[in-house]
Amino acid sequence: MSDVMAGDATGRRFGSGPLSRAAALVYSLLVVELLLLLATVPGLAGLVLLERDAANVPLAALCLLPLGPALSAAVYALRRRQRELTDLSPARLFWRGYRANAAGALKIWVPWLLGMTVIGVNLGNFSAAGVPGWWAVLLVVIAVIATLWVTNALVITSLFVFRAVDVAKLAAYALGRFPGATVANLCLLVVAAGVVLVASEAVLALLASVFTAVLGRQARPMNTEVEERFTQ
Repeated sequence: MSDVMAGDATGRRFGSGPLSRAAALVYSLLVVELLLLLATVPGLAGLVLLERDAANVPLAALCLLPLGPALSAAVYALRRRQRELTDLSPARLFWRGYRANAAGALKIWVPWLLGMTVIGVNLGNFSAAGVPGWWAVLLVVIAVIATLWVTNALVITSLFVFRAVDVAKLAAYALGRFPGATVANLCLLVVAAGVVLVASEAVLALLASVFTAVLGRQARPMNTEVEERFTQ
């Protein structure tokens, strides 16, 4: 009897240690990374092949279109991933999140891409526009704020069911409500931009699941408040 009880206790403890949790996390990140690349590979391939020229900004935005729903699915899968080694199913969670959130993610992602396209074209042709230098600084600031906003919006629309207009308002509210998370996300964007400048878009794509996991962790205070205040 004692041996059976001891065996049951050991079975319950299996997969709950730090090493097991780390292995489960690595497994989930690898699977989500592969699925994210699979969902975006046509666009990412085109993006890598494009020359870094202002004339190609609209094409780059078109290539990035599939990335929004894929990132949303990755956020969903990593947030809801199972912690037990015997019940790991990141692929199922990813595709469930993709089906549930693709439409909502596009409602946020497409306007952001359009805005970035306009800003990118203006910055790329800035010398020909004949406008003051401070205008370029203003455009960069707007682009950064908009990118911070869309990261919040993608997380919210991935984990909660709201109208697009409410997601937009909550994402903007969170920028000021959680300054620590906003600064952390800004640092993440700087690192991502550095990876692209030093290496390439392909290298950043290979690290997408890691960046998504970090983003999800930084969004925990926002997610908690949204759940407690706006989902009752």
